[in-house]
Amino acid sequence: MSMPTLAHADAEQAVLRRCRSCGERLSHVFADLGNSPLANAYLTEAQLEQPEAFYPLRVYVCQGCFLVQLPQVVTPAEMFSDYAYFSSYSESWLRHARAYAEQMIERFGLDSRSKVVEIASNDGYLLQYFKERGVPVLGVEPAANVAAAAREAGIPTLVEFFGLDTADELRASDEEADLLVGNNVLAHVPDLAGFVAGLKLLLKPGGVVTLEFPHVLQLIENGEFDTIYHEHVSYFSLIAVERLFAQAGLGLFDVEELPTHGGSLRVYLRHPGDTSKPTSHRVEPLLERERKAGLERLETYTKFDERVRLVKRDLLDFLIGAKREGRSIVGYGAAAKGNTLLNYCGVRGDFVDYVVDRSPHKQGLFQPGTHLPILAPEEVESTKPDYLLLLPWNLKDEIMEQMSHVRAFGCRFVVPIPHTTVYG
Repeated sequence: MSMPTLAHADAEQAVLRRCRSCGERLSHVFADLGNSPLANAYLTEAQLEQPEAFYPLRVYVCQGCFLVQLPQVVTPAEMFSDYAYFSSYSESWLRHARAYAEQMIERFGLDSRSKVVEIASNDGYLLQYFKERGVPVLGVEPAANVAAAAREAGIPTLVEFFGLDTADELRASDEEADLLVGNNVLAHVPDLAGFVAGLKLLLKPGGVVTLEFPHVLQLIENGEFDTIYHEHVSYFSLIAVERLFAQAGLGLFDVEELPTHGGSLRVYLRHPGDTSKPTSHRVEPLLERERKAGLERLETYTKFDERVRLVKRDLLDFLIGAKREGRSIVGYGAAAKGNTLLNYCGVRGDFVDYVVDRSPHKQGLFQPGTHLPILAPEEVESTKPDYLLLLPWNLKDEIMEQMSHVRAFGCRFVVPIPHTTVYG
């Protein structure tokens, strides 16, 4: 039997590349970031001597529904069963979570008779604030190690990947939700149809779903390609997400624009028969702004790849110049987005000495792909670098405040997105 040619293999892959929302064949590239390791697959020192898996990081746009998406190359279990990200180590994210809880309690009258269920609840960073106010909570979290931290904090947590089967089990256990929360989980879901059907099934007749996710309009306009990594399999506009939920029988009745993660949306969903929640005045203006920005035109998406290359060249120009001047550079924040940036730009130990991170769960490990060591932030005081490269640049204000003391020895902050900027 003859071996299949590369052309045959490519043709076979093209058949498999179907839009996870509408089923259209995917053939238009949004961004090609080459091959990259899993963004949260941090390494021990022993693993540095072993082969490391790299996977294609090529994102497509659907010409039918304009959903930007990454074909699934690894299973959710490989990425999320044991997870290195703990939400509670970001002070600004905790403030965001507390403000959200207070807002939802007041807006929807949540109390001790209500039930709040969070999908991908991580270490209980959000549900703790509902619990403080006497609102019963339940977390659903696939990463057993992270769920254990939530349980230790007194947050009841089910270790499961959420979908239609999980929703059915929870409903049978009388765990239907008055408020069903999904913060930065929708982008991670390969089976959108099953996930959305599960939300609908678990939501009480008068309940509300809120979902937060990075806004693809901000990603495009600001060149935020580092938001792309294998955990994120979809990138949403309001146009795409409204269509997705309408197909599943959930009505979008409000939307908020948020500064988190470089620009996110929070959408509010209800059952179609719930007339107590009329459509907000914020929905149509944002839809119209997306249309005017070209989010219903294919060329808006296909030209993004060149924007990505410009951001890369801009950062490399700075790094090469700094090293030629004999300057030392340290990375701040062992974030998933930083791993996309470093691997795509080819930035390793020849440019950056090490990376610091506040999370003890990452300290002592090494960055995937680049193998940069991850140390505690106190190390910066010892080595006194000339520059701190802020990898979670979306938290630049928080980081620059936390690390303001480094200015005393002349260290400056470098923010790589939307273009390389140096702050004194």
